[in-house]
Amino acid sequence: MAKISEKLLEVRQHTGSGYLPLVDFASWRVAILNFADELRLEKITRLQRHNETDEVFVLLQGRCLLFIGSGADQVIRIHGVNLEPRKLYNVRKGVWHHHTLSVDAMVLVVENRDTTYDNSPFCELTAPQLQELRELGRELL
Repeated sequence: MAKISEKLLEVRQHTGSGYLPLVDFASWRVAILNFADELRLEKITRLQRHNETDEVFVLLQGRCLLFIGSGADQVIRIHGVNLEPRKLYNVRKGVWHHHTLSVDAMVLVVENRDTTYDNSPFCELTAPQLQELRELGRELL
């Protein structure tokens, strides 16, 4: 079979740890998020939000627990959602979030291409919030 030119078809994969954008086009980006040590439940200390875009997650394999924080300038309450394979989860613009993954997890991420740390602030969690997040994580995992 003849090789197809990348001008016609791009084929990308990510088998290493953590987050890696694979396709950037116009205003959107597709990435893969795999397990990384910093995503362990006990290492989470803050939530992040994206001020200019929604962010979509699709669990491809393994387990992923998505934490959602309600509140505007500060996290008021933390919720946890176990992602189900092949379901699309759209975290709305401005919503605090973070996730923990199993070591075999792979998550598809779709977001705006201009999503950066400049428009994605973090909120450090208080000691009681960290305890709540870890208890919720242990309960759901």
